[in-house]
Amino acid sequence: MAQAKSTNWRNVITIVSIMILVGAEVFGVAIAAGWAIAGLFELGDIVGYALMGLFSLFALYVLVNLWRRCVSVEPLTGRA
Repeated sequence: MAQAKSTNWRNVITIVSIMILVGAEVFGVAIAAGWAIAGLFELGDIVGYALMGLFSLFALYVLVNLWRRCVSVEPLTGRA
């Protein structure tokens, strides 16, 4: 009989911790970059918010790729 795969909690905690740390930094840089570029070139608030949103989408893309790589190295299920 096939056994159900159990959750490897050590890997789950490690990956979640990495995602929180890197996510805070990446989204912080995205928001700050949008604000700084809009302020530097005097583009106004609306363009500043648009740049923040655009850079945040790029940050989300980076985090999704990081998640995929982390899960490939540290599987969430399997033998403990």
